[in-house]
Amino acid sequence: MEIRNYPFTRISPRDPPRPFLPVIVINPHADRHINILAMIDTGADECALPASFASILGHNLHAGIKRKIKTGNGETTAYAHTLRIQIQGFSTHNVLIDFMPNLYIPLLGVRSFLGKFVLSIDYTRQTFSLKLPTA
Repeated sequence: MEIRNYPFTRISPRDPPRPFLPVIVINPHADRHINILAMIDTGADECALPASFASILGHNLHAGIKRKIKTGNGETTAYAHTLRIQIQGFSTHNVLIDFMPNLYIPLLGVRSFLGKFVLSIDYTRQTFSLKLPTA
């Protein structure tokens, strides 16, 4: 699996272009999924989704594992649920993904997603590349 020179995306006219990746988020227990654009966030330890996505994916938000998370905006509560993230034939194993009430943009973090890839970001060209490491 390799994505080369994927262009940054501008979500709204006022936002700067950022490295967003189209992924499929799957709830393996409820046979539900959503196609989303998620921002690559090398500063995020974990992947995180807006809380509103929990019910779409068949999860009861508050039934998840409750955790206190430190973010750039301070401390918040997150509810972790089991999901898989899929892109171009690659799928993570079942991993815990945080659903966060004050989050509005899905984030792809290091431990459960980005850490599996070689990531190159070219800010001058506003592109990024992602590939599985070779053995």
